[in-house]
Amino acid sequence: MSAATFRTAVVRTPNGPDSIEIIDVPVAEPGPGQIRVAIAAATVNPTDLGVAAGFFHAIGLVQQPEHTGLGWEFSGVVDAAGPGVDLVPGTRVAGLVTGFDRDYGTYAEQIVVAAADVAPVPDGLDLLAATTVPLNGLAAAQVVDLLGDAPAGAARLLVTGAAGAVGANVTVLAQERGWQVTGLARTGDEEFVRGLGAEFTTHAEPHWDAVADPAQLGDLALGLVRDGGAYVGLRPGLGPSAERGISVTAVVTASDRTRLAELLTRTAEGQLPARVHAVVPLDRAAEAHRVTAEGGLRGRYIICP
Repeated sequence: MSAATFRTAVVRTPNGPDSIEIIDVPVAEPGPGQIRVAIAAATVNPTDLGVAAGFFHAIGLVQQPEHTGLGWEFSGVVDAAGPGVDLVPGTRVAGLVTGFDRDYGTYAEQIVVAAADVAPVPDGLDLLAATTVPLNGLAAAQVVDLLGDAPAGAARLLVTGAAGAVGANVTVLAQERGWQVTGLARTGDEEFVRGLGAEFTTHAEPHWDAVADPAQLGDLALGLVRDGGAYVGLRPGLGPSAERGISVTAVVTASDRTRLAELLTRTAEGQLPARVHAVVPLDRAAEAHRVTAEGGLRGRYIICP
């Protein structure tokens, strides 16, 4: 990397992993309230697969004329800070970049972001684990916010994909709001899911009081909810239609520095799971997309620039 540029992964004409390109772009200086972070790690999430495949272009959420950045969550070290920032260079941080229609994402050697969108990484939590927290942890916390406290006598919650990055966090956090959680996952995930304090099943029958759907089963998951129950998904505007008096909501993941700091601390203390499947360099981002698209991973692919 030269002194004036850095490398980042983008999509020009989306058609899957083969459309990912590594390009050099000019280094930017942080402005007021911003920091520049030397990225140590970024995760590959299903949303990134959708961007590379053109799904979000097709529904009008991406209209970049030249290229679209990849990657939402990251960890790294502050290397420059703009005016009015309380984070000094050398601080380890993790954060979240939201939105689809942007030039650059977190698959990069560095990034300029609002200081309000990151939180310090606690001592004892390595940066690889920390990078799995911002998107997945905040999404899970916001799923549980939509569920709210479990109603008396109607507290049976099914979590689809309970062994996945979002589902595992929902499984833990929902129990703290009084829900009696059962995790839906594959047979080989039973020990892990039960280790989170939940019941376990590989095949769910209907009549749950609520279903949280990180696995994005959509109508199949909605069919498992009793009349008048609740369904919470991860894709706003793309989930199942409400029926039978069921409340249907979906998470719009947003940055939340205070909550992210709490989630990072709890992950450092072992209260929340942080699972890494594999670590690859930026040049192998396309490979990471291909394997993630095959499904069945129990942990995230991490890209280390």
